[in-house]
Amino acid sequence: MDVGVISVRYARALLKSAQAQKCEDAVYQDMTLLGEAYLKVPQLREAIDNPMLSASDKTKLLTTAMGDKPSPLSQEFVKLVIKEDRESIMQLMAASYVTLYRKDKNIIRGRLITAVPVSDATKARMQKMVETKTQGTVEFESETDESIVGGFILEYDTYRLDCSVKSKLNSILKRLS
Repeated sequence: MDVGVISVRYARALLKSAQAQKCEDAVYQDMTLLGEAYLKVPQLREAIDNPMLSASDKTKLLTTAMGDKPSPLSQEFVKLVIKEDRESIMQLMAASYVTLYRKDKNIIRGRLITAVPVSDATKARMQKMVETKTQGTVEFESETDESIVGGFILEYDTYRLDCSVKSKLNSILKRLS
C-alpha cells in the first residue's frame, strides 16, 4: 500500500468537494491547523494509531485538533477517513490538501530571517517584492536568528537569498584558508 498515493487521492477528492461547496478556504484553515497539531503534539499520532480508542473518540480528537469551529466538510471528511480505517495517514492527507490548495491558488511560502526584529513595513515591502517576482500570493513569515549577526536571509519557493553577515564572513574565511 502506497500511503503517499492514497493520501493525495483523499486530499484531491476533499479539494474538489470543497471547491464544489465553495468552502476550500475554510477547509484549508482546518487542514493547516490539523497538520500543525500533529507537529506540536506528538501524542496525537499515538492516540489516533491506538486500536483501543473508539472511532468516536478519534473523531473528537481530530475535529478538536482543527480548531474551535471546523467546517462541516472537514468534519465529514474526518468521519469518512475513520470509517474507511485510514486515520493513520490523516496527517499526510492534511499536508497533501495544503499543498494542493496552495498550488491551485498559486500561493508560495516565504520566510525572512533577520538578526533583529524588523518593522511591519519592512516585512510588507519584502512580501510585496516576492509577490511581484512570483506573480502569486505569498504566505510570509519572519523570524529572528541572532547567529546570522546582521543582514537577512530571504527564502521563497526554491529560491534563497543569503545576505547575512555570517555567510559573508564564512565566505571570506573560506577564501583565506
